[in-house]
Amino acid sequence: MPRTQDTASARFRLASMAVVWAVTGCGDDDGQNEADRIGVAAECTVNAECPSARRGQAPVELVCLLDFKGGYCGVVGCQQDGDCPDASACIAHTDGKNYCFHTCVEKVDCNVHRSVDNEANCSSNVTFIDDGTKTKACVPPSSST
Repeated sequence: MPRTQDTASARFRLASMAVVWAVTGCGDDDGQNEADRIGVAAECTVNAECPSARRGQAPVELVCLLDFKGGYCGVVGCQQDGDCPDASACIAHTDGKNYCFHTCVEKVDCNVHRSVDNEANCSSNVTFIDDGTKTKACVPPSSST
């Protein structure tokens, strides 16, 4: 009988650990990339709605870019992809500024934190600062559209 109690106790501990992992998460593998976790491309109305993040040891301050319809949490003034969170890239925008925009494969990648009224498009018609394997980025609509 003690063996049955030990087995039941071990199963209970294992089940309890599984519940804790499911509720709190285990590590960073939550099915989202860094850009989605910290809110790159999210809608916003003020800077406080955009979180700050870290890129290695350096802080990355996301700001609410109000030049875009619905706002866009991003980084302005990047010089290279290394200035941007993972799953985003430094883009030379048509307005003459560089931004860290979320990278994408299809439109759904761009709108994790955006409403239907303010959807961003997954576009290959962008100028990447760093030439690499990235081919598309999430471009939000301008505020004048």
